[in-house]
Amino acid sequence: MHRCNSVLIHAPPQAIFDAASDLLAWPQRLPHYRYVREIGTTARGALVEMAATRTGIPIAWVSEYWADPHTLELHFIHQRKWTRGMVVVWKLTPTPAGTRVEIVHDLRFRIPALGWLAEPIIGGFFISHIANKTLATFKQQLEAQP
Repeated sequence: MHRCNSVLIHAPPQAIFDAASDLLAWPQRLPHYRYVREIGTTARGALVEMAATRTGIPIAWVSEYWADPHTLELHFIHQRKWTRGMVVVWKLTPTPAGTRVEIVHDLRFRIPALGWLAEPIIGGFFISHIANKTLATFKQQLEAQP
């Protein structure tokens, strides 16, 4: 499964990176996030438990997370449940019109023969919906700042 959700935000890349990389503040910034908890550390960053809702449906996952201030990228590797092994990267690309923010999700299903069934549910119904909501909310907040 490969999913890419993106938005153009009229804000500098560093401002977007600073806001998005403050993961523990996501529940205060993003109404669809129920909580983000640091539950451990890894060689690259933190082990975090994250929980959101998709139109009233609660979901939760655990990821290894780190932010790279040199490339202005956020990295997540899901550690448990249905999305174990999924790699998620936030990419910020400056353009003349603003900053293109992409959230790329890549997952190789453990049972490839069931990918046709899992991909529209996991990728379409849950991941794309939550990623688009997250991007839209950051866009609204960052563009409203003076």
